[in-house]
Amino acid sequence: MSGLLLRGVHTLVTMGAGEPPLHGVDVLIEGDRIAAIGDNLDIDPDSVARTIDASSHVGYPGFVNTHHHLFQTLTRNLPPLQNAKLFDWLVGLYEIWRGLDAEAIEVSTRVGVGELLLSGCTTTSDHLYIFGREAPAELLDVAVDTARAMGVRFHPSRGSMSLGRSDGGLPPDDLVQSADEILRDCERFIERHHDPATGSMCRAVLAPCSPFSVTTELLRETAALAREHGVSLHTHLCETRDEEAFCLEQHGKRPVAYLDDCGWLGSDVWFAHAIYLNDDEIAALAESGTGVAHCPVSNLRLGSGICPVPKLLDAGVEVGLAVDGSASNDASSMVREMQLALLIHRQGTAVDSMPPERVVRMATAGSAAVLGRPELGRLVAGGAADLALFRLDRVDFAGAMHDPAAALLFCGSGVRAEYTIVAGAVRVDRGELVDVDEERLFHRANEIAARLVAG
Repeated sequence: MSGLLLRGVHTLVTMGAGEPPLHGVDVLIEGDRIAAIGDNLDIDPDSVARTIDASSHVGYPGFVNTHHHLFQTLTRNLPPLQNAKLFDWLVGLYEIWRGLDAEAIEVSTRVGVGELLLSGCTTTSDHLYIFGREAPAELLDVAVDTARAMGVRFHPSRGSMSLGRSDGGLPPDDLVQSADEILRDCERFIERHHDPATGSMCRAVLAPCSPFSVTTELLRETAALAREHGVSLHTHLCETRDEEAFCLEQHGKRPVAYLDDCGWLGSDVWFAHAIYLNDDEIAALAESGTGVAHCPVSNLRLGSGICPVPKLLDAGVEVGLAVDGSASNDASSMVREMQLALLIHRQGTAVDSMPPERVVRMATAGSAAVLGRPELGRLVAGGAADLALFRLDRVDFAGAMHDPAAALLFCGSGVRAEYTIVAGAVRVDRGELVDVDEERLFHRANEIAARLVAG
């Protein structure tokens, strides 16, 4: 006996083209796929391994997080950096992050992935770019193994920094590597972990950190290596005016033009943040198919600015949603990102420029498109069995049942997913992580965080 039956889902947001939310439908899951969606499916409950009464739940395709730094869960809410801008924030944190080791990566990944699952996220990227001279090169492998054990779909990004402070970059010299060292490990990482198959649980990504921490040579050679192996490219871009000034001073070009010269526009590329763009740059992203990871909470937390998401979407740029690193948003909640994205883009533009449907698409099908995963972000028969279900029969949503599909965005402060299902496996069950002792994880994380900060 196998399979999972969701019986009578109160409201199901499928993200099918032009399809309104469904009500009172059943969802049958067999293996890692959705076998059927429909009214009163003729299924004998005794023929499936488990039946969940979903008559008081709203369900969505599992949310897809397009940008994160999971290691940062150990350095959030640090008082000296609570009011710092990006460059000052980074300079302060580099001194702490050089102490990252395998245990810190394992625990921080558990914390971040756990938070994501609890917010209905089923697929996440991760951008690890700290490889100190004392640390083993295989730190990202630890994150992959941990994410695999927790059951999330994972896009680990092999980050890199090659431009140290003595050469005009931002990071300390002992946190940078040579281009040869970086490229050798990128190739090793791809060969070990990348699975290009439809429905893959792990896709490798190459991700030089930023224009102010890598050389032009590394950007170009990384792009060539990624395309040789058919993997995606990712980096931070246009996050602050400081970055713009750096590119103009060092390269005589604005960030988008500089990255274009390095071969970094295309449908296999996505940029985190993309706040400071002009109309020509937006057109270039749209024409090339380059994607954007929108990080509303982090951008507000650091005072960086607000990404012009409505303008990007109107121009045809694919935009996904992201939580960013937990040292700049201090959480890993896709629900909070959705709620902030709904609100901040109504300022200075038409209120209807960011309706709830647009936000939900960014967090699901839009994010999946940014990561090159068209098989994710939608709920269809034969498609991936990745779902997030939230209970509606709680005080957070009282009086909000006029539009259950949008209630999570307008209401529900701090709400957890009741069930998060990844590839057909229940990873959050009745609001609790499966096979994770949260209290024990809390204490382990705090012990390691204290050690890191103490140096």
